Amino acid sequence: MSALSTPAFLVDEGGVLVFYNEAAGVLLGKRFEELGAVGPDEWGSLFGPFDEDGEPIPYDELPLVVAVRSGRPAHANFEIRSADGARHTVEASALPILTTHGSQGAIAVFWPTAPANEAEH
Repeated sequence: MSALSTPAFLVDEGGVLVFYNEAAGVLLGKRFEELGAVGPDEWGSLFGPFDEDGEPIPYDELPLVVAVRSGRPAHANFEIRSADGARHTVEASALPILTTHGSQGAIAVFWPTAPANEAEH
């Protein structure tokens, strides 16, 4: 995952963000080494995602959560906010990581679909 030039996240079975690659760090404006592993409440408040009206998307509707809980791929379009406040419209696809013991987490890849918008102040 670290060799990909596409932004990618890895979460464990509890939704804890355990790694994201350098490309995701560029998109978010913060390297993983600066942030470290964070739970869903923390990464949600830092980066979103948000709908087109700027409202937070419910946790249960996020592709990563759907992939972990249902064991099936999920896809969505939404906005995220980088550390500098810029908003990015992205498409995200999440794939579950399944083992003989069940779901062990998920990986998601993100494609920016529009140029960054300056944060509204």
